[in-house]
Amino acid sequence: MGGKKLTCFECGQINRVPYDKLGSDPQCGTCGVGLMSGKAVDVNLATFEKAARTDDIPLVVDFWAPWCGPCRQVAPQYQSAAKDFRESVRLVKLNTEAYPNAGRKYGIRGIPTMAVFTNGKERARHSGVLPKAAIVKWIKASV
Repeated sequence: MGGKKLTCFECGQINRVPYDKLGSDPQCGTCGVGLMSGKAVDVNLATFEKAARTDDIPLVVDFWAPWCGPCRQVAPQYQSAAKDFRESVRLVKLNTEAYPNAGRKYGIRGIPTMAVFTNGKERARHSGVLPKAAIVKWIKASV
């Protein structure tokens, strides 16, 4: 059976989405949430790790914290960039204040830090604030 494996960011269920349905707003078979929403979604550490490990679509994570001024500055740029990747890449946000183990486990030394994961491995990383155009360019070069 063909298709791409995608983890639902809401319930954590792994879904297999046919290739021709990726651009048609596929929904989770368990909870009905959109899987390719074109939005940067806040996720918990367990869901992020499951998606990074199992998904067939590249995953970009923004490690951030609510008290971080630069993180708040980049947030709308990152959210806007997610729309450009609606069919090919999924973007998530991971709050390092809520999940301090994530910062240690992934060697995050400063926030905001974005990282690209494909096939269970980190492929690229960027720390600091970028405007939307630079985020889009960096993601395209990294996936």
